[in-house]
Amino acid sequence: MNRIEARKARGPVVAPTKLVAADEVATYLTDASRFPGGHTPAVYLPRTEGEVAWVVQNERRVLPVGAQSSLTGGATPKGEALLSLARMDRVLAVEAGKARCEAGVALVTLEQALAAKDAWYPPVPTYTGALVGGVVSTNAAGAATWKYGSTRDWVLGLTVVLASGDVLDLRRGEVTASPAGEFEVALTSGEVLRVPVPTYRMPDVAKRSAGYHAAPGMDLVDLFVGSEGTLGVITEVELKTLATPPQLLVLLVPFPRESAALGFCGELREASRVTWKTKDRRGLDVRAVESLDRRSLELLREDGEDKKHGVVLPDDADAALLIQLEVPDDVDAGEAFALFGEGGRQPDTPVNRLLRLLQTRGVLDDVEVALPGDDRRERQLYAIREAVPMCVNHRVQAAQREVDPGIHKVAADMIVPFARLEEMLRHYRHAFERRGLDHAIWGHISDGNLHPNVIPRSLDDVTAGKEAILELGRDVARLGGCPLAEHGTGRNPVKQALLRQLYGDEGLAAMRRTRRALDPDGKLAPGVLFPEA
Repeated sequence: MNRIEARKARGPVVAPTKLVAADEVATYLTDASRFPGGHTPAVYLPRTEGEVAWVVQNERRVLPVGAQSSLTGGATPKGEALLSLARMDRVLAVEAGKARCEAGVALVTLEQALAAKDAWYPPVPTYTGALVGGVVSTNAAGAATWKYGSTRDWVLGLTVVLASGDVLDLRRGEVTASPAGEFEVALTSGEVLRVPVPTYRMPDVAKRSAGYHAAPGMDLVDLFVGSEGTLGVITEVELKTLATPPQLLVLLVPFPRESAALGFCGELREASRVTWKTKDRRGLDVRAVESLDRRSLELLREDGEDKKHGVVLPDDADAALLIQLEVPDDVDAGEAFALFGEGGRQPDTPVNRLLRLLQTRGVLDDVEVALPGDDRRERQLYAIREAVPMCVNHRVQAAQREVDPGIHKVAADMIVPFARLEEMLRHYRHAFERRGLDHAIWGHISDGNLHPNVIPRSLDDVTAGKEAILELGRDVARLGGCPLAEHGTGRNPVKQALLRQLYGDEGLAAMRRTRRALDPDGKLAPGVLFPEA
């Protein structure tokens, strides 16, 4: 079945709260990317589906936003009316295996509601202040994608307000593309929209936030996941959930060589795959591995972040891994650490297996540990990872003040198959070092998704950094990866160039045809994903 019937919005279709005063609007003029030039005639704060419908019916251009945590400029208004979903913040239902909530629910709020029912939503991105609607709109992902997949895999249903003001209630499995690659959307006016699926082939990797999803026989839900607000306004989301997860052991492990860290991550991946296949309770079950390179560790020491969070980083460390290990609830991780190495036969548990691997690699003595239940220490180790981009941002801001206000951050969000990651790391280094660029590379190494960041000291560095990112995008694609992994495209010119590089002009034309079918006037999120025609 490739056809869906739209309905009228529930409740009164009336104007929501509207902000126009300069001081009230000011806080909405930029997102987390600090994309410049934000301006809007009005900010709307709807609480109901009917109020959302009113806005899209009565405004010529509309930018839907959530927490404005976008790192791509996708939530910075450029003259459109800004439609904030932040007040649509109700968790509507938590049932066995699923949860339904409005788009403005923050991930941290969802986590709390689920925890009260012994439930869990695994693929949470790093920033838990993000709103569910924004997460779905960008197909956001995070560290745990390695084991649990990205947002798309967990979306069971959506409620979407179209540019016409009509509403779609989508449930996975109910509407799929025809053999000809088309959906039919019957509006309440009687008009039938024929929506083509783009014909390009998407990279076969764990994370993709690179334009409209495209696949033969695809589900209509998937067209809206990752569409960055350009096809409709998501107002409700139904997500798959799991039972409360097992206890978590978190370790920060410095390595004397980056190649050794990469090899160790590969071992953990393989061991975890065996555990998942055999369901061996004694096997290693790694939820995620994140990495920090030598420059990242230097930044932490230079800014005192290591001492601030009570972490010792060896001066000769070339890389570090932040490992999340799921441990069966009947295993005492603290006891395993206390007794390890005392001689005698040690019990065969996931913790002891990991300790033996660390000992064999000669890195056990430098490990920093957060035992299950030690929430304070766990937060400290996570804070070390989160401090790295903060250190980079501080340097960019200092260069803006002291050198040139035109300087800005230059960074990428790229993924390759793990088997090609070592080769891709060489490309990252070569592209930056050949241009004399200071840089740091960190990210979700267990699924091959890294964030290469330039630390610009001049406007020339910004220009050279952009050239390097575009060069690296071609390398990523050649290795079977995706140059836009988890943050989306937004309005960032370099990311839009990467999208064009990935699919070609015909690929962008295909996306435009899909968009015109649902939004012929280009009303929603104009300039996001690709420039206006």
